[in-house]
Amino acid sequence: MKKSSFPKWLDFNAMSSFERVTLLAGIVAFLLGLWGLYTRLFVGEREVGYGSYVVWGLWVTMYLFLAGIATGSYILAAFEYLFNIPLFKGVGKSALWAGLVTMPGALASIGMDLGHMERIIKVYLQPNFSSLLAQMVWGYTLFLVITVITLWMAFKQKAGTPADGAFKAVLWIGLVMSIFLSGGVGALLGVNASRPYWSIGLLSVQFPIYAFASGVSLMMIVVGWFLGFKDEKQREHLLRWLGWVAIGLSLAKIYILWAYLSQGWYSNLPGVIDPIREIMFGKYWWYFWVIQIALGTLVPLFIHMTPKLAHNNLWAGLTGLMVLTGFAVARANIVFPAMTVEALDGLPEAFFGPHLSITYYPTLLEWSVTLGVLGGVTLFFLLGARYLSIFNKPSEVK
Repeated sequence: MKKSSFPKWLDFNAMSSFERVTLLAGIVAFLLGLWGLYTRLFVGEREVGYGSYVVWGLWVTMYLFLAGIATGSYILAAFEYLFNIPLFKGVGKSALWAGLVTMPGALASIGMDLGHMERIIKVYLQPNFSSLLAQMVWGYTLFLVITVITLWMAFKQKAGTPADGAFKAVLWIGLVMSIFLSGGVGALLGVNASRPYWSIGLLSVQFPIYAFASGVSLMMIVVGWFLGFKDEKQREHLLRWLGWVAIGLSLAKIYILWAYLSQGWYSNLPGVIDPIREIMFGKYWWYFWVIQIALGTLVPLFIHMTPKLAHNNLWAGLTGLMVLTGFAVARANIVFPAMTVEALDGLPEAFFGPHLSITYYPTLLEWSVTLGVLGGVTLFFLLGARYLSIFNKPSEVK
């Protein structure tokens, strides 16, 4: 057999079937996103669906989603290195790498939403730490630094030895920051007095749950499709644990969502009840009922309660992907409907224009940019993990 001229981590033939499909999906998504990335960076925001009335859209949603995966993944890494839970042995590096890759993707997504991206430097040079935005920017920067240090220390750690004092100190800092950042985005929305829908007290409570559940769901994909284990029983038990936690958190999310929506409904305030109507019965009903509830919660619950499917690597990964999709749409159901409320009565009828509407759907440009970001994140995660030998293939597990 002719020896491949590619390095092992780039050799397509040396990849598993799951890795090949993921690689191809990442390449296709990234190629489809090149047009959107070029247009946004060099042409501008003429083709977007948001504007003067709807100021946030798909890119803000994806920022919330990817940042949640990053912080949730770090929390899972702490299960191996900080809390020494045997079930998570071999998972920590993958979780840390996932956080290190998805956080820049989140920042790239929110960066596309900024009119003047270069002005982000002012947050570092002239910070106002009483601002939640400044706190979050500095928090994300420090989180990335802590994640890099944690991953480096994880590679330096001898297999089977507990974390030393310095490693534990870094892990505790990263864990606290993960919790702060996962809840901070909810606070960032909640303090926005112009959007009453975000002022309900239960809003910020949802975000740490979303973050941890997103990290768990991503690890279901990684454990089911990519990671190698000495003992396949560990994979089976870990997938069962991750699956039940992901579904349990999804059900907890539904309970909190019911409390959140019912509280808003009974308030009968126009700025609160109008977005709720849009979610449940209006233009976003299929986001909520079809994707978030059915595909993101009920179908995974059915799969996980079927042992033949729950123990299958393919279906376990698909379950994680469906739950992850449900949590992505859950962010959209927070951001999009809040923008449908008129800031002033009659304003949309008084002024007309391409970006003067309270009706919002993501445009082709927005979807293209999002595909580009997701494709880039997928490629960096997969190829970087192969280069760093994070997946611990059976032949590589010691």
